[in-house]
Amino acid sequence: MSSLKELQDLIHEKYGIEASALDPQASMREKGFDSLALVEFVFAIEDRFAITMPDDDPDIDTLAQLAAVVDKVRAAQTT
Repeated sequence: MSSLKELQDLIHEKYGIEASALDPQASMREKGFDSLALVEFVFAIEDRFAITMPDDDPDIDTLAQLAAVVDKVRAAQTT
């Protein structure tokens, strides 16, 4: 399962937003995620995947960008 799909499932689980309503290339802020919601979502991601997200990429705005970072962190853990 791709991180993107897993993130869409997590958003559905936490916020009730259907995966079909989440364009991976659209701004998450346009879907109602303010800064606090994004921080809370990052904590949920860290808990779900048992990873630590980097603090050095504050410009993540889309679900696709977030999934790419999750994939990168997960790949780094397996090496």
